[in-house]
Amino acid sequence: MMTHKQKTFTIYALPLVVLTIPLLGNIVSNEVNWSSSDFLIAGILLFTTAFFINLVRGTVKKQSWKIMICIFILLVLVLTWIELAVGIFGSPFAGS
Repeated sequence: MMTHKQKTFTIYALPLVVLTIPLLGNIVSNEVNWSSSDFLIAGILLFTTAFFINLVRGTVKKQSWKIMICIFILLVLVLTWIELAVGIFGSPFAGS
């Protein structure tokens, strides 16, 4: 069983693990071409998501509400990431 401190550490460590994937891709392959601003934006998105999930874990008491709110937060992250990458909604800041 993980303690509260270990769960919080894991929540904030996951964005670093996710960011190592494109970093390794940049080092190993020419196919991945992330600039420092790409890493900055991805880091802001991932750490903001981790912050909000940790906030929900600490403030919301009912387990079903925690799960639903966290799923909503993750859905917003995924849709924002996809919009920035390929522009599925056609917004002005789309990546396509």
